[in-house]
Amino acid sequence: MIGPVSASQVTVWYDGDCPLCRREIAWLRRLDRREAIAFVNVAEGAACPIDRSTLLARFHAQEAGGPMVSGAAAFAAMWRAIPVLRPVGLMARSPPVLWVLERAYRAFLLIRPRLQALARRLTGPVAEVP
Repeated sequence: MIGPVSASQVTVWYDGDCPLCRREIAWLRRLDRREAIAFVNVAEGAACPIDRSTLLARFHAQEAGGPMVSGAAAFAAMWRAIPVLRPVGLMARSPPVLWVLERAYRAFLLIRPRLQALARRLTGPVAEVP
């Protein structure tokens, strides 16, 4: 089993070169007041617990002591660590809810490249929240 990179409740690996990802992670860091999530920017050369291209193709997370998950399951794991989002993360434990969220995530992945390009044009570089 791949262990989390810190003592945090959840470890999240993300693409720091993606303007959409940077914005979302900055927002989630503001919500994560308990610092329950270790955010790992793979674009900065952080060690990848799995193949780098696989890691960058989908969102990945790992709850402490649990398996690495991707897609909607990874978002749900992260949401459970943030009190205000926890109810949504708990609902996603239901297979039908997770199925719907995963289908929505897959649809998003199809348009992600165009959204990234648009975000780069409209906003330029987005600084991360430390």
